[in-house]
Amino acid sequence: SMKRIPEPEELMDDAAQARAYAEADFSEPNDLFVDLLERLVPGPLSGRLLDLGCGPGEIPLRIADRHPGLHIDALDGAPVMLDIARTRLDTLSGLAGRVRLLCEYLPCPDLRAQGYEFVVSNSLLHHLEDPSALWQTVIHCGRPGAAVLVMDLARPGSRIAVDALVETHAMDAPEVLRRDFRNSLFAAYTADEVREQLRRAGLLTLEVNPVSDRHLAVVGQLPF
Repeated sequence: SMKRIPEPEELMDDAAQARAYAEADFSEPNDLFVDLLERLVPGPLSGRLLDLGCGPGEIPLRIADRHPGLHIDALDGAPVMLDIARTRLDTLSGLAGRVRLLCEYLPCPDLRAQGYEFVVSNSLLHHLEDPSALWQTVIHCGRPGAAVLVMDLARPGSRIAVDALVETHAMDAPEVLRRDFRNSLFAAYTADEVREQLRRAGLLTLEVNPVSDRHLAVVGQLPF
């Protein structure tokens, strides 16, 4: 199988790149993510949700809108992404009191211990050189029985498979997004690698499943 190649630069700190992301149509994976979360916990979601690596904020704002009983802390390390999220939040009356945007890196010791009924993350894992930072945050922040959903790209088995996915899903995308998508596929972990990460972290109640032609999801609940 193909070796992992970490991404060239860590954070999206380029305004043009951030804008390209904000304007891109990620509705398909975002819909998938929200659907997986709502299937994990049937009925209206309530309590506190922590979103790790929220980017331009589309997912936490959508979840907050759909579930009025939720308070969401959405965290990202890139100020330019959070600026876009904040602009979106300002246009959505009624959500301001329920969504907090936090500019932080992982690990982040300031996050409240066992403070969240839900800990979720979309497309952060492959950015992390040390994936245990994500899993330790899940353990630190999730309450006993907390629902966990971590979705990310899954590394394909070959360069040819990478090329095929870029052609399928980013054919008409701006070059910056095509390049990022390609780099992200090379930097992604395989399902087996993620299972090993979970084993090392002691997160034995979570399972890893393929959820699309290019995504895997870690789902389950923390032990009570």
